[in-house]
Amino acid sequence: MRSMSKFLMVWIFLFTSISMLHAFGAPDSFSEVAGKVRKGVVNISTTKIVEQKGISDFFNDEFFKKFFGDKMPDIPEHRRPFRSKSLGSGFVIDKEGLIVTNNHVVENADEIIVKLPDGNEFSAEVVGTDPLTDLALLNIEPEDETLHPLTLGDSENADVGDWVVAVGNPFGLESTVTAGIVSAKGRVLGEGPYDNFMQTDASINPGNSGGPLVNMDGEVVGINTAIIPSGQGLGFAIPVNMLKELLPKLKSGEVERGWLGVSLQPMNEKLARTFGLEKATGALVADVVKGDPASKAGVKAGDIILAVDGEKIEESRELVNYIGKKSPGEKVNLKIYRDGKIINIEVKLGERETQSIASKDTKSPDSNITVSTLSKDVADQLGIPGGVKVEDVSRVSNAFEAGLRPGNVIVWVNRKQIESADEFYDVYTNIKPGETVAFKVISQRGSRFIAFDKDKPENNNQ
Repeated sequence: MRSMSKFLMVWIFLFTSISMLHAFGAPDSFSEVAGKVRKGVVNISTTKIVEQKGISDFFNDEFFKKFFGDKMPDIPEHRRPFRSKSLGSGFVIDKEGLIVTNNHVVENADEIIVKLPDGNEFSAEVVGTDPLTDLALLNIEPEDETLHPLTLGDSENADVGDWVVAVGNPFGLESTVTAGIVSAKGRVLGEGPYDNFMQTDASINPGNSGGPLVNMDGEVVGINTAIIPSGQGLGFAIPVNMLKELLPKLKSGEVERGWLGVSLQPMNEKLARTFGLEKATGALVADVVKGDPASKAGVKAGDIILAVDGEKIEESRELVNYIGKKSPGEKVNLKIYRDGKIINIEVKLGERETQSIASKDTKSPDSNITVSTLSKDVADQLGIPGGVKVEDVSRVSNAFEAGLRPGNVIVWVNRKQIESADEFYDVYTNIKPGETVAFKVISQRGSRFIAFDKDKPENNNQ
């Protein structure tokens, strides 16, 4: 009798669990959506010609210098170029051969090969790229091949908790299908000024980059692009609506964006009270770039932009995204709060420069510190007019001991504002060895000051 009771209890539990899963909309299978999508997902392999490091490059490392000092062994160089290969994913968006992937999948590639699910391979050409959103558009000549374009959905309609499926080639394992839910939306990861990632717990691994994230109707709602290696169930995708907005520009081969020429910082309650606002809203203008569109139109540091073209701005990122969707030459109307009054200013937008994080590294002959000029994009994100990024700092220097690290941003030296690598070296090289140096530094921990006695110049003889 007890056995029968236990059996009934187990059966009731299983029946209840299955009923609850159906009640919450859990699918019985993902095979239908996988079948719709897999034919439109491609494998992308790239080849880059890379120059092999010479032996002297290794002996110039700090580790070897400790043993050999300046008396480095005379070793002949045998530098040979070699082919570096990598894999990624993509998906077809029309029957003529247009394929979407991530910019980082094809960036600087000397050769791009697209492999279709049936095994046929085609050489691909880059039509357009946008490093700021990590999107790229490729083209293949399908000849007699029948392509299977995927439908672009609406990422705005993808709600947190909705089921999604990721398809791609993780670690080269073709046509891998994983499932999960939309974990969050609007994530900012610090990848660029237009961060607006969808987060998902669908398994995403290296090689998935550029592949589609689809809803249960097989519509693309995101482009898989990033993971956090130290975490589990933390995948990120670019919302497909961002792709749809950029497609006309990508097809033209160049993504041009509007540019105001201001540095913004988020509002908070204390700042709002200081400026006389009832609540923290809008984008606070921290600085205005002289000669740029906003400056010419009369925008000033300390202005709070409450709306643009009638659309309310709750935070600075909304303004950055709105302006980024505009083209150079377009006009926008800014609703600004200044000195307790509301004013409206019309601005004719300039063109945003597509720059990397920093310009080419430069180094002063007597410096233990290598820096590069910070790009406008990164300076804008940090809310500063400019600065230099620390590329390298000698581990045996006083600066390193004081806490200076690669990746730090230096904004002034001995109370002098620094906006370029040339300015940094002009100031720093005129400081005598033994004199105290003070840096204002920005890092992941925020802003801080460090001070140290300047070292004697390094001996840079090769």
